[in-house]
Amino acid sequence: MASQAFDMEIFFKALADRTRLRLLNLMREDEVCVCFFVEVLKTNQPKISRHLAYLRKAGIVAARREGKWMHYRIVTPSHPHAERVMKEVMTWLSEDRETQRDRERLIKVCCSPQPPLQIQGAPRPASLST
Repeated sequence: MASQAFDMEIFFKALADRTRLRLLNLMREDEVCVCFFVEVLKTNQPKISRHLAYLRKAGIVAARREGKWMHYRIVTPSHPHAERVMKEVMTWLSEDRETQRDRERLIKVCCSPQPPLQIQGAPRPASLST
């Protein structure tokens, strides 16, 4: 399969949306099921899916299906400059107060002995499963 040229405009547009940045932050350390994004960000699944599709198109995330669950993870962009930009963006997100709160909510939801009904049975992110 021939590789496509890296699309810088799509890459930067993908990073130019607060919801997409929050999604990237939640995937910082793990592969995460869509149902956790919906619960943590308190928005609907179609909106989350549209943003994830845009991140996939930009070459920033990859997806896999496990039964009825869709999981997303960050992938290293194919262009070396984009890879450096992503590292800086992820560092910035780790220091941002709103995205820190998102991570705290993800941990709380994942580690809850009684998770919300809509995520019961969903595979938890590996780093939060202990």
